[in-house]
Amino acid sequence: MKSSTQDNVESKIHKVKGEIKEVAGKLSNNPSLEMEGKSEKIEGKVQEKVGQVKKVFGK
Repeated sequence: MKSSTQDNVESKIHKVKGEIKEVAGKLSNNPSLEMEGKSEKIEGKVQEKVGQVKKVFGK
């Protein structure tokens, strides 16, 4: 699997995990878990951009 494709797949996984944690944090009134979910979603977005950059440069 190409590195850019790998980054794209991992970014989607991080986004989904982040969304689940964020919703779970809201439902359980756990601000720590909610923030953890938000940060994981951001991590997924960053990784997606890294994959896009790699794709442009052919890596």
